[in-house]
Amino acid sequence: MSEPKILDGKSLAKSLEQSLIPRVEAIIEKSLGRIPVLATILVGDDPASATYVRMKGNACKRVGMESRKLELPETTTTEQLLHEIEKLNGDPDVHGILLQHPVPDHVHERTCFDAIALEKDVDGVTSLGFGRMVMGEFAYGSATPSGIMRILDHYEIDVKGMRAVVIGRSPILGKPMAMMLLNRHATVTICHSRTKDLPEVVREGDIVVGAVGKPKFIQADWIKPGAIIVDAGYHPGGIGDVDLENAATKSAAFTPVPGGVGPMTIASLVTQTVEAAERQLGLD
Repeated sequence: MSEPKILDGKSLAKSLEQSLIPRVEAIIEKSLGRIPVLATILVGDDPASATYVRMKGNACKRVGMESRKLELPETTTTEQLLHEIEKLNGDPDVHGILLQHPVPDHVHERTCFDAIALEKDVDGVTSLGFGRMVMGEFAYGSATPSGIMRILDHYEIDVKGMRAVVIGRSPILGKPMAMMLLNRHATVTICHSRTKDLPEVVREGDIVVGAVGKPKFIQADWIKPGAIIVDAGYHPGGIGDVDLENAATKSAAFTPVPGGVGPMTIASLVTQTVEAAERQLGLD
């Protein structure tokens, strides 16, 4: 068996960012100085969330965009957050809105996600955007699954006819990932905490997507030889949802952790914000 291919999301993200720079410059020139803007909303003081927001802001700067940060206290209510989202929806200078997940428990996250205007839902979190994506209509896809599809496309991995196993069913990762693969004509199985004989189900996968949120949950002996491993997890110590240390060698290709899916999540978010600015300014 040949050496597995490393699906390098870090280098792909850098290349994608470079391709966005002239597009941003063109937007600014054609719109007489209007800079694409991503508004980020952070509720509370979760350190990990603050780090993610900062990373997204840095990516915006690298391509010449502006990141507008809105930091709200832990005590913010659902109604107060909805009010802030509506203000951003109505601001013509804001082209994309990101509500950092998770919000505090007392805030109804789904209600707030769904308040984001479809044309500014560059993180792909609204129910309407999900439904439109499933039906093949225009919407911005959830950032992480979109990043994964970009990786597969870049490395010319055609999932048509493959048996794809997605482990995890979250509304912003597992479910949209499964639907994107289905729309590309893969045969998709979604696994979750109540799946019976999970290892046996995973062994059927030509492509296995780890999106369960538990470190090294997916074991090497669950992966059939020659499968493609996409590890969408990230945990302290730089490990993912898959035991890549032992599983990667038996795969045909795999996304490393770190340096695989993570960078492409941010790159997809920034790309979709540029696309949103082009559409809203009539430049697409």
